[in-house]
Amino acid sequence: MTGAEDAAMNDPPRYVVPSATAATSVLRRLARDGWLTREGFAVAEPSWDLARAKLVLFGRVPDTETVRLAVLAAARGAGVVAIVDPTGEIGRALVDDLSRLGPVYQDPDDEPETDDNETALSRLIPEQRALLERLADGETIAAAAAAEFLSLRTANRRIAQAREALGVRTTREAVLAYVRQRRS
Repeated sequence: MTGAEDAAMNDPPRYVVPSATAATSVLRRLARDGWLTREGFAVAEPSWDLARAKLVLFGRVPDTETVRLAVLAAARGAGVVAIVDPTGEIGRALVDDLSRLGPVYQDPDDEPETDDNETALSRLIPEQRALLERLADGETIAAAAAAEFLSLRTANRRIAQAREALGVRTTREAVLAYVRQRRS
């Protein structure tokens, strides 16, 4: 698997753009990169982890219910291209919620960075860093999940994603890599 493919698996694209024209530009680029695109944010697929499917959901976000659906799809690993004014109340709520999962792009020309000098630690989302921090302090995964208000299943998925981002196989190795990189 190439670095770009690995990055795509760890961090599906998340765009909040103001117009259908901007969304079309993003969707064409993602389709060329091998992503499947589908209109609407409701996800009926039985598998929880959609990252391997390379699925991008898109559409207008007119209300808080659609925000909830888009965030849930993104949490399950789907890419999101949302058409909404990012400066409006609904747009700000969507950007804030999606930002908890990873980077959110508001410019259709922005692409995920592939900086080779970027540390693996900077690729971790806040939830992953918080869990690894708690594990480094000696907490169990269950205790760390409860303290971060996450289900045990979500905590285990976040830790598995952190292992991939850090390039290690075990949770112990991930905690050690996190502590080493945090110190430097």
